[in-house]
Amino acid sequence: MSATLIWILVVLVAIGVYLSWTAGRLDRLHVRMDAARAALDAQLLRRASVTQELATSGVLDPAASIVLYEAAHAARQAEEEQREVAESELSQALRAVFEAPAQVEAVREAPGGEEAARELAEAVRRVPMARRFHNDAVGAARRLREHRKVRWFRLAGHAPFPLAFEMDDEPPTALVERDA
Repeated sequence: MSATLIWILVVLVAIGVYLSWTAGRLDRLHVRMDAARAALDAQLLRRASVTQELATSGVLDPAASIVLYEAAHAARQAEEEQREVAESELSQALRAVFEAPAQVEAVREAPGGEEAARELAEAVRRVPMARRFHNDAVGAARRLREHRKVRWFRLAGHAPFPLAFEMDDEPPTALVERDA
């Protein structure tokens, strides 16, 4: 009888250790996801800031300046529920303004335009990478949270279910192809 009790105890301890390891892994995935979200937020803010600086610099024509400034301002001021839409609209505005290589060259030829175009190209190139890292972390956390053992034993605690950040993040080709 005592040998059976010892084996039951060993199995229960092994299950407890496994569940503890799984909960720790899930916690690390949530930390990775939070860090990736912070990096994505920083890149989106940088892109909007650089866009606003370019729009107010006088390098662009007035219509393009207004379009870019308003889209960047809306992206910076958007509530969390509307953030994906506002960031997508900023991407669309950037593509509309910089769809022609002639517009990019006009910006580069203006005083201070070369540096402004380079900064904007870097900013728009980093956003898709940051979004991809965030969405990869979200996917890993989701896959682990979908396992029965995580749901049954409530290993995720009270953490909200991770959501991917879906937006149009395609950069303007005329702007990034020269800097590539």
